[in-house]
Amino acid sequence: MKKYAIIVAGGTGKRMGESLPKQFLKLGGTPILIHTLQAFNIADPEIELIITLPKEEIQFWDELNVWHQNYITHKVVAGGETRFHSVKNALEHVDEGLVAIHDGVRPFVSAEIIHESFSLANKKQAVITAVKMKDSVRQLTEDGKSKNIDRSTLRMVQTPQTFSVDLLKSAYNTEFKNHFTDDASVVEAYGKDVSLIEGDYRNIKITTPEDLVIAEALLANK
Repeated sequence: MKKYAIIVAGGTGKRMGESLPKQFLKLGGTPILIHTLQAFNIADPEIELIITLPKEEIQFWDELNVWHQNYITHKVVAGGETRFHSVKNALEHVDEGLVAIHDGVRPFVSAEIIHESFSLANKKQAVITAVKMKDSVRQLTEDGKSKNIDRSTLRMVQTPQTFSVDLLKSAYNTEFKNHFTDDASVVEAYGKDVSLIEGDYRNIKITTPEDLVIAEALLANK
């Protein structure tokens, strides 16, 4: 079964307080996005890698690859207005098989999670990675108050989110809606249930300066 990974890298540096897009910030001297590519390549060199980037950043990414001697084979696709549109653009370059969608700024995804994600998607068609909530959670109500939610019933969603190509292409053959926050939400709107696999608290998404500090510590202890 052919396997693909679409690595979505359309972020900006706003929450990071940087002018440089967060996927290009250095982690241990190497851009975060290269670390993410390496994670998938190490897990399985046969996975076909596709990166989505804003069109205006593609030349800079090419220069970074030369500078950091990144020779991992991958295709670059111009992203769209939203994550939804970026994934939809990338799916045009995917044939039959399985496809994982992954955040470009989650460089610590493990080989075990990648393997399990593809393995279960081969059976269930739609699989997302998630971890249990650590903190107590409250829900805001319409009257301006809040109520406690049983955290044992909740999960924090991560990536990769892995699907059969046929299913994901069919699900994305729809108009964009604001509640499409990830690929699972698009697939659920299409009418397909998703299965969960256990994620990893180290599989962080680097979006703030605090995240980058944590990421440096994780890299030092890798």
